[in-house]
Amino acid sequence: MSDLMIKRLICSAAMCGSLFAATTASAQELRFTVWTGSDAHLNMLNEIADSFIETHPDASVRFDTIPFGDYVQKITLQMAGGNAPDLGWLLENSAPAFVEAGALADVSETLKSTTGYDYGDFSQPAMGLWEKGNTTFGIPFSTSPFLVYFNKSLYDAAGLETPDQRVKDDTWTWEQLKADAKSLHDAASGVWGFETFDGQGYGSRVWHTLVPIIRAYGGTAWEGDSCRLDSSLAVDGVKLFHDMVYADGSVVPPGEQGDFFSGNAALTVTQISRVSKLADATFDWGIAPLPSGPAGDAATFGQAAIVAFAQGKNKEIAAEFLAHMTNKENVAKMAAFFPPARKSVLEAKEFLSSNPAVAPEMMAYVADGIENGSVLPSHQRFPQIEAEARPNFDALWSSDADVAAIMKKLCSSIQPLL
Repeated sequence: MSDLMIKRLICSAAMCGSLFAATTASAQELRFTVWTGSDAHLNMLNEIADSFIETHPDASVRFDTIPFGDYVQKITLQMAGGNAPDLGWLLENSAPAFVEAGALADVSETLKSTTGYDYGDFSQPAMGLWEKGNTTFGIPFSTSPFLVYFNKSLYDAAGLETPDQRVKDDTWTWEQLKADAKSLHDAASGVWGFETFDGQGYGSRVWHTLVPIIRAYGGTAWEGDSCRLDSSLAVDGVKLFHDMVYADGSVVPPGEQGDFFSGNAALTVTQISRVSKLADATFDWGIAPLPSGPAGDAATFGQAAIVAFAQGKNKEIAAEFLAHMTNKENVAKMAAFFPPARKSVLEAKEFLSSNPAVAPEMMAYVADGIENGSVLPSHQRFPQIEAEARPNFDALWSSDADVAAIMKKLCSSIQPLL
């Protein structure tokens, strides 16, 4: 890639200005990269920035939107070009690489010395990726557990006990979900039993689909520098899903389209943010936590954090703004859109009632998943791991696939990267 192309990419990523930029330059203009273009999100973020500027009149904050698919590449190019943002959002699968590269600023001293901040209020499972020893490289602003969405109308018509009812009587398991999906699959009417995560569970969301089942069966992706995806426990979990697709025929298979949100699938796994897609649903629906397995509950969440970049030009005030954004008051504001990691916000009645479309008992599943769950697998070489794993995952999707052999080959492929 030529220097000119890199400069153009950097200009594009930075938007060469922003719709929400301050109209005049400031001695301490903080540039903050995000991947949202939502007016509601940006209005909320700018309100938080305005409250910071009230006590920091010489500062301004500019939120630059970079498309999600280009986000990591473009901020990496910006850093390489000496134009690093001051702050930004960062996903869980990018955290180890950015920490290892020294790209994130340690903000621990600022956070822990800020009056009233209450650093200990954050859920420890949620903070795991962002702490290293006594250093802190980011604060999660969105910790979103995976949840089961179910079509209550289909369950009622079939006379089946719903997932939320089974949660109460402790019979909500992956085996039960498998049985429900098989019972509710109706080929004649075009209704599938189960749709994968965002309908992308064989490609970009394959980790999201398989990891929760593997964990519920007692397996894990890797431990330290050793791959564990070929363990008998992990293989048992993958076989359960493989059987759903090919033995039961209850899951939307690779190459075909399903859509839980339009009513042609009885079950899916996704996150609380997708509830907005049910605003015009023509069926009754409900939400339940992930099923348990032989190893018990295995709540899993995806995550994004607010970080300050080490190459930013205003590191001190950037850390102060990060502390301001993630104090109790502003986390409560962001919780209207993003599941928070602060325990005091999670436990508050306001959070449980924050989404008018979701009953408080369902929002309680979100709070519990954050407090007791674990984040998706991550590694400093995750992009390379993902690329090496993809052909092996692809090999799973045939009726005669040897699951154990494929998972063994997958581990052999990614082991050198671990």
